[in-house]
Amino acid sequence: MADSARAGRRSTSSAPPTLDAFAITAPGVAPLTAQELRTLGIAVREVEPGGVAFTGPFDALARANLWSRTASRVIVRVGEFRARAFGELERRAAQLPWDRFIGAGRAVRLRVTCRKSRLYHSDAVAERIARVIERRTGAAPGVEASTAEHEDGESTEAAQLIIVRLFHDVCTVSADSSGALLHLRGYRLATAKAPMRETLAAAVLAASGWVSDAPLIDPLCGAGTIPIEGALIARRIPPGLDRGFAFMHWPSFDAAAWNAMLDAARADILPSAPAPIQGSDRDAGAIEAATANAERAGVLGDITFSTMALSRITPPAALGWLVTNPPYGVRVGDVDRLRNLYAQLGNVARRVCAGWTLALLSADARLDAQLQMDLEVVLRTRNGGIPVHLARGIVPYGAVSARG
Repeated sequence: MADSARAGRRSTSSAPPTLDAFAITAPGVAPLTAQELRTLGIAVREVEPGGVAFTGPFDALARANLWSRTASRVIVRVGEFRARAFGELERRAAQLPWDRFIGAGRAVRLRVTCRKSRLYHSDAVAERIARVIERRTGAAPGVEASTAEHEDGESTEAAQLIIVRLFHDVCTVSADSSGALLHLRGYRLATAKAPMRETLAAAVLAASGWVSDAPLIDPLCGAGTIPIEGALIARRIPPGLDRGFAFMHWPSFDAAAWNAMLDAARADILPSAPAPIQGSDRDAGAIEAATANAERAGVLGDITFSTMALSRITPPAALGWLVTNPPYGVRVGDVDRLRNLYAQLGNVARRVCAGWTLALLSADARLDAQLQMDLEVVLRTRNGGIPVHLARGIVPYGAVSARG
């Protein structure tokens, strides 16, 4: 009897040979994520404004979660069907392979959106889908439903997030494979003013063209996110190495294969960064936070943090990358207040970093102009809801402005 029960569980929980997955990204970041996935040997199907569609076995899904530095989360298509009435919705939903993603007793949370469809009441749709899930999988009763997009704490390991989207009467159902959003690496407990997400820092480094065997400086480093992400890249440390994922609770999860993947990743980590990485800030509290974060990330020995004014930075080599995220001018009066800071950044860069690649995340082209150097925009995205762009250029050799 026990053997037959085990066989039954295997037959109902076996994963399909190929998964239809989607890596969700911040605006403008999808091309960078697509390149990441291709480097991982994952078959990219399509690059869209909101992310990257890809296919592959469970191994590919696990690698995407473990290694992607720029994606926000990875979801898997459970199924898609047309539904113009609630009876049809329940009948079609009952045919989906829920038991591949939800085990008995697992808490489930639904996020439902309805647009341009006959079934327009998201709460009513969520109620029907929840009924189907509970009946089909034995999931924990009282499935939580939401129509809001939550942020940092969303879909932790306590519950499986199911995303339901009704658009033009087509119902698309997806299961979140990531759990907590992927920017939550686990190291950034200490923050400075206006911290940037880890995924954005990684995207900025990728778009800047920085290579891990070149020196890296962030002279306005705040809580250290850019230098820390740089050190993780340089050491080949997977961003998801020390965190859990939603797919680890799926009935089809193969713990032995996952542990083998982690072991292989650990074996490939370099003992130290191949080139110097520096982070500095005039705020001693920010440097204290950056140091604590780097220590938790396991890369404190790869970064030199210093409390110092921008004018005192000293590059560790003849050529390298200066990548930074200075304050933005987003309120009335901010641009005038920040002109001197941006002008000083340009002056200091020309004085000590001539020939270096400079990349700064900015929200205002008027401030970019204060650097007095040729810059090209290589990335447009959002940071904390603010439209921003990454401006990149080679620091010129020449005289320093009188404003410096």
